[in-house]
Amino acid sequence: MKSSIVAIAAVMTTAIGVAGLTDGGFLRQDNKKLGSLTGESQKAPAVGGSAGQGARGAPPQFTEVAQADRPSEEAQSTSKPQSVVDESALRYFAAKGDTARLQAEISRLRSLYPDWVPPADPLAVPRNNDVALETMWRLYSEGRYAEVRKAIAERQAKEAAWQPPSDLLERLNVAEARARLVNASELKQYETVISIAASTPSLLTCSEVDVLWHVAQAFAETKRPDRARDAYLYVLKSCDNAPERLATVQKAAAVLSYATLQDLLALERTTPEGVPEFESIRDDLARRFVAEGDGDKAPAVDPKYVQRVEKLAETGGTASDALLLGWYQLRRDNMSAAEQWFRRAHDKEDSASAAQGLALTLIARKAPLEAEAVLYPWRDSSPDALATYFAATANLLAIDPPVALDAAVLARIAQETTKAREPATAQQFGWYARALNQPATAAQWFATALRWKSDDEPSAYGLALSRDQLNDKDGVVEVQRLWSGRSERIARLGEVKEKLDEVSRAPLPTAEVQRTQPQPTARTTVVTEVVAQPAAQRPRTGGVVQKSVRSGAGCRTTINPAGMAPQAALARGWCLMDLNRPLEAAEAFEVALQAPASQMREDAAYGQSLAYLRAGLTNKAAVSATKSTQSRGRVDELQTAILADRAIAAFNANRYREAILFLDQLGQISTRRQDLMVLRGYAYMNLKYHAEARRIFEALAATGNRDAMQGLAAVEASQEIWPNKN
Repeated sequence: MKSSIVAIAAVMTTAIGVAGLTDGGFLRQDNKKLGSLTGESQKAPAVGGSAGQGARGAPPQFTEVAQADRPSEEAQSTSKPQSVVDESALRYFAAKGDTARLQAEISRLRSLYPDWVPPADPLAVPRNNDVALETMWRLYSEGRYAEVRKAIAERQAKEAAWQPPSDLLERLNVAEARARLVNASELKQYETVISIAASTPSLLTCSEVDVLWHVAQAFAETKRPDRARDAYLYVLKSCDNAPERLATVQKAAAVLSYATLQDLLALERTTPEGVPEFESIRDDLARRFVAEGDGDKAPAVDPKYVQRVEKLAETGGTASDALLLGWYQLRRDNMSAAEQWFRRAHDKEDSASAAQGLALTLIARKAPLEAEAVLYPWRDSSPDALATYFAATANLLAIDPPVALDAAVLARIAQETTKAREPATAQQFGWYARALNQPATAAQWFATALRWKSDDEPSAYGLALSRDQLNDKDGVVEVQRLWSGRSERIARLGEVKEKLDEVSRAPLPTAEVQRTQPQPTARTTVVTEVVAQPAAQRPRTGGVVQKSVRSGAGCRTTINPAGMAPQAALARGWCLMDLNRPLEAAEAFEVALQAPASQMREDAAYGQSLAYLRAGLTNKAAVSATKSTQSRGRVDELQTAILADRAIAAFNANRYREAILFLDQLGQISTRRQDLMVLRGYAYMNLKYHAEARRIFEALAATGNRDAMQGLAAVEASQEIWPNKN
């Protein structure tokens, strides 16, 4: 009868357990229900310490059960016969001090025999008269399961009619399943862990919290975080052992995301002393959450955790906490706060992570010189650190006006660039050399960048410009041949230069600018004469226009062009430009803009823009340029002339910062002109940026530019007057 009951219970338990593990139901059951299904009652009376204490090897502490709790002999004689309960396992577990197994065995026997009462002293349970069976129980209690199997097989071989107790077989099966599950977990065979747990639901109880941890980890490692969360939640909802609850949160934090872990923390209890039970690990949890917030797809971390880490960083003074906060703020583009924490970490402990983080914030703050110095010692610590280092060097070399760098710094940047074959920094070396009027050096760097990155169009353009400046016509043609069809500005480089050369010989007016000599008085403004950008050569639009241009006939008298045909008005406009009557020319071009032919409208808009530029009406010139589509070359030409005029006008109106802004915009579309570089130098000087002004004048003076020489002298004189304004 006993064997039948156990067999039926085992079959029902296994079936229900498998179903529960498959759909997550086993983790949604409450504690009592789970216990009833698996044959164990989680609320059984304690017989000694907690399961957790027994598992940790604490000495057994057995609770006496009053003899009055047992049925009296009279009651036994009048009641129905009691089933024989095999209590031998209790004695072995009690003798070994295995309180956890003792508790589990009592729970199991209670579920099988509801009327059974545990003995007051498990050690007093009489030994089994069957010596061989007694030996099997002893081997089982010692965890020697293979020897138990061997002893059973040997006895069955000798005694064919003998059958081992179903209790022993059931407990042996469960113990072996537990051992296989733990071994599979250690070997990272996570699907096997889940399969064993599904087939052995009696392991999924509070008396087997370690097994629940292994199952939860298996779910997490097989990309089923929701199932892992359910396993951890089951422990926190159903189990009361405080150390195991704390360990459950620690283990969950290692595999679950920030958002998922909040579900577990919501089940935190308060100790009898009024302290939250997870308070001892709250600092580590806050660090983990902030660290998770450093990721590219960072979650929104509760500010209370960030504030906790900030307090730790301020009071504990460790570099690691400051680093966590630095990366956290950097990911959120809070560069000021990030720099503060990275700098604190760097000051406490100079490390690769601190140097890289600090360098990134310095680059964002446009302080690449400091960024290069901070990261240089750690440049080879990781690929990311090296990439950040070259970002700093490229930004450093791209500063306009160029920064006068120490020779040692330039040498080490060049060495690292060559070693890493870094094309971006090599290209910036080329532009840096061009800014200092060193075309030969610039050409070498541009060519080097192209060897490392053959499709780098800016480097090819820089190489063409530098060779052109060196009068290396064959070199320019070679670059244009290689980039034919891939870069319009490289292809048109010679055309633009030819046009500028032609118009530079034409007798055009210059802009009126102030010219003063430095005087020994306060805040002297020193300005040199600057020649305005000359208007470009008019387009070749046909024989009629060319004839009018050459002779200037037909436009010496003043007439209203409104009644003229568009083509005639266009010819008159160019004629008036030859006679330096730009406002009348603008009126003629306005009539030509009514032409149906797109090419004629383009020529008219172009001519009107040039006319307004010559008249000093820069804003009107900009409007005229938009009245018709223009070729790329004309667009660049008009933009260059308009920006140059605006820069000169702003300078003459003492709006020096605005003048520098226009010159910066001009530098993005056009090669640097020496007269405008002189203008920039005087703008810096008038803003009391003497170091920047001196660098520009020195570079130009080295080429023999007289205006730059005068500017250099003006800087020296101005600094004698204002020595503290540097």
